[in-house]
Amino acid sequence: MLRLKIPPPVYMLFTGSVMWLLDHYFPLLTIIPSPWNLLGLVLIVVALLTDGASLLQFIRAHTTINPLHPEKTKHLVTTGPYSYTRNPMYLGLLILLAGWGIWLGSLTPFFMLPVFAWLLTSQQIIPEERILEQKFGQAYRDYKSRVRRWF
Repeated sequence: MLRLKIPPPVYMLFTGSVMWLLDHYFPLLTIIPSPWNLLGLVLIVVALLTDGASLLQFIRAHTTINPLHPEKTKHLVTTGPYSYTRNPMYLGLLILLAGWGIWLGSLTPFFMLPVFAWLLTSQQIIPEERILEQKFGQAYRDYKSRVRRWF
């Protein structure tokens, strides 16, 4: 299994590459023509800001940002973006891919967004949640009951 073996940005880069290939070789339908596709850049900026704010929360809490080793987490972060979604960094990657899809403009790249969400959920988020629940117990279970996984 690849669980907790591949950094989430690698999944994002792979998905973004497949999105480009689908747009380039199998553009089903142009749904966002130029210049409207420039709105994708707005989403990409929003994604980068989301990821930056989330990363800042980890730095402030003096806990690891390494997604491959959630067992090294020292503190449960539940403030800032983490009060709205348990995975704001991963949501940021999904938003970035949505912006990339808008930039590309055709329908086909958007087929990869649910694939990315499924891949990240199965290979990163669920294993990460198991470890955090073991480490933080009831505090993490309470957090899970208050805050959604994605949005």
